[in-house]
Amino acid sequence: MQGSLMLDIAGTYLTAEDRELLRQPEVGGLILFARNIASPEQVRALCRDIRAVRPELILAIDQEGGRVQRLRSGVSRLPPMRRFDALADGCALAHDCGWLMAVEMLAIGLDISFAPVLDLDYGRSEVIGDRAFASTGARAAELAGAFIQGMREAGMPTTGKHFPGHGWAEADSHVAIPTDERSLAQIREQDLVPFAQLAGELDGVMPAHVIYPAVDAQPAGFSTRWLQDILRQELGFSGVIFSDDLCMAGAHVAGSMAQRVDAALDAGCDMVLVCNDRGGALQALQHLQQRQVSEPAVLARMRASAYVEDYRQTPRWQAVRNRLRAAHLID
Repeated sequence: MQGSLMLDIAGTYLTAEDRELLRQPEVGGLILFARNIASPEQVRALCRDIRAVRPELILAIDQEGGRVQRLRSGVSRLPPMRRFDALADGCALAHDCGWLMAVEMLAIGLDISFAPVLDLDYGRSEVIGDRAFASTGARAAELAGAFIQGMREAGMPTTGKHFPGHGWAEADSHVAIPTDERSLAQIREQDLVPFAQLAGELDGVMPAHVIYPAVDAQPAGFSTRWLQDILRQELGFSGVIFSDDLCMAGAHVAGSMAQRVDAALDAGCDMVLVCNDRGGALQALQHLQQRQVSEPAVLARMRASAYVEDYRQTPRWQAVRNRLRAAHLID
């Protein structure tokens, strides 16, 4: 069974409590943070231990590049995605970067990195900023599309975030409840462009904990208007919808943890993330056990299709690194 809860662990190895938690059928995935990482070899061993408990779990990380790169030693240090916009061969290099990131994460046993960021850089949001590929929807779609193709060639499913766009809202949804006052027409004009153009290439989408009051009073991740009417029906997205972390401040508008879980699932999320709060994760698990959520079959598409452990010996890995190094994008 593929459960609908993704959670985390405290350290670099599984405790007895962790193992028991991962055995619960409602748990469907685990995400790693910097505190879980000592080296690529340690992460590979941790992933093997996790799969020994539940082989079907989706193992995830945030390895976008720039300042959001959980694994930093023993792998390529990727640039912020904004760097590609200024380069004449930015699309080719973004493709290389997507492939490189995916191959290196697959090699240590992970299924997905929650990437790429499809938000736009308006110069307003510090939490997005240079994580975005560009300041216009068309250019972001072009560069992110190339990055996506690189990821998919490596065998890694892709997740676009943060639908329908977090770049205009100034507040950080980790610590506040951001609001974007623009009209739906204004959002369609730019922010929705990457999601619309890439909907058929994305395996997953993660909505923003942002309220767009001109469209819905609920944050996008709790909104049937955004997730069902616009993302599913209008844009034709048929993949997995992941909630952003339900422990973030932007999610608290829905109420208790049980209410947040219900709000996300009822709006259309297939998997909910509850991170950095073991008590909250246990509350979410207990609620899901009572709710008896049916298995979302679509989650199976988020498991990697390839794991290449000896990538360092491949000519392509060396050639890709050389191209990115020549462009001064990696060391």
